[in-house]
Amino acid sequence: MIATIQEFLGEYGELLLDGTWDTLVMTTVSTFLAYVIGVPLGVLLTISAPKAIWPHRILHAVLGWIVNIGRSIPFIILLVALIPLTRLIMGTSLGVQGAIVPLVVSAAPFVGRMVEQSLAEVDGDLVEAAQSFGAGSWAIVTKVLLFESLPSLIRGAAITFINLFGYSAMAGTVGAGGLGDIAIRYGYQRYQYDVMVVSVVLCVILVQIFQSLGNVLARRIDHHSR
Repeated sequence: MIATIQEFLGEYGELLLDGTWDTLVMTTVSTFLAYVIGVPLGVLLTISAPKAIWPHRILHAVLGWIVNIGRSIPFIILLVALIPLTRLIMGTSLGVQGAIVPLVVSAAPFVGRMVEQSLAEVDGDLVEAAQSFGAGSWAIVTKVLLFESLPSLIRGAAITFINLFGYSAMAGTVGAGGLGDIAIRYGYQRYQYDVMVVSVVLCVILVQIFQSLGNVLARRIDHHSR
């Protein structure tokens, strides 16, 4: 048994290590960029809603449509449709670089909606109190809405990371690299099911780790639970 494991690791260990690294890179970078776009989007959706601190009916409707359309397109279709844009931005549609653009485009609307929901959970009395003290819109957004919803935003980031982790595996169908690409090339195309099983197990382990880290971090900064 030990000899079999050593033989397997000797043959595929470096491949799986590289695939794990590629998956983590594309998922982490995509999650970060999705939040760079999604947080402002979610904030605008929140503050432009009727009876919010900066109501704007047209802007709220347009942003809502953009988010809904972006979330309704299946990732595999988006992956193929964005190949020309990906080549324009990244110079290639293959490998880790080729996966980042469609991952960000697919995740940003999802992040925007999650941020909107997190901000909606903030007690309205806190916003009214800030307004009564003369706080402006920027101060309310940064010091009340975002601050009070930070634990929820962190949990949402963990969920987003896990979703993009799954999408990155799907991106392996077009040569994006990572564990998904390894599972498809070796497990499906070459019938090497041991490689596929190990790839899936590594995915499960990584997902559990990041979900646990997100939960722990959210609990640590949740001042309401202290």
